[in-house]
Amino acid sequence: MSETKTTAEGSARARLVTAAQELFAVQGVGATSPRQVMRASGVGQGSLYHHFPTKHDLAMAGVVATTADALGRARAELTGGSAPLDRISDYLGRRRDALAGCKVGRLTSDQAVMDDADLHAVVGGYFSGLLDEVAAAFRESGLPDDVARDRAHAAVAIVQGGYVLARATGDPEAMSAAVRGFLGLLADLDRPSRTAPPSPTQESSHVRAHPPA
Repeated sequence: MSETKTTAEGSARARLVTAAQELFAVQGVGATSPRQVMRASGVGQGSLYHHFPTKHDLAMAGVVATTADALGRARAELTGGSAPLDRISDYLGRRRDALAGCKVGRLTSDQAVMDDADLHAVVGGYFSGLLDEVAAAFRESGLPDDVARDRAHAAVAIVQGGYVLARATGDPEAMSAAVRGFLGLLADLDRPSRTAPPSPTQESSHVRAHPPA
């Protein structure tokens, strides 16, 4: 096989996968046909069935690509040289198209995905991997593992819930408000109490200074 033909076939496959990702994000896996993907990609029918003989093959390729892209971006934000809580803030505060919804999160409401063990496993693997990355950052900040895992679940839930609220209300600010609220709670949890209770010595001195009448 010539190098030119190999490159053309690789390009055709990439175009099919990209088109599948875009259509899955808009209308879901179950509602997307291979023919729709073929038309959107501009690839011929022969190339479609050469690379993806079945709809399941095409769906797997598209979902795997979408989850890999999303996890790769999150991992880049959550690892690095900056302070752990700064990285978590960067991940949560990233600019998102809140009204479009999460490309991975929306797959969980797609029955075609949830009913397919392979596709379900890919989506579940994405969220497990994301939780691991967020929890690792929280552990770096000095939290014990169980607390870090709890906060990771809360952080991921804030993002997913922010998408839902934004779409339900038609207001993208709902996502921003949810993230600000969560980061504010984290700051309050990590800030020493402004009104620490008096020490036993202070209490006893106060009693001696004001004896009973």
